[in-house]
Amino acid sequence: MTQAADETTDQSLVTGAAVIQDPTGLHARPAVKLTKLAKSFDAMVEICAGSDDAWVNAKSPNAVMKLKAGSGVILSVRASGPDAEGAVAALVGLIERDFND
Repeated sequence: MTQAADETTDQSLVTGAAVIQDPTGLHARPAVKLTKLAKSFDAMVEICAGSDDAWVNAKSPNAVMKLKAGSGVILSVRASGPDAEGAVAALVGLIERDFND
């Protein structure tokens, strides 16, 4: 997990990443777990699959599902706001634990 200055908002941006281990990738069940966890934090939370995809709102199940992130893809997480550190740590931990499946 790292912290960097977000030039557009002057807020501290916390980042982290983990590899998707599930052989079927980021399908419906883990996507719902991820968004439910993201919603529990008072922070703007976004995720990105791979290095070339766009960042999407981690609190939106639809946006997360549209990533179509496959097994072995690095899922990056970034957050800003009061709970940013906790949000990134929790989401990276969930991904590392294979979404508790």
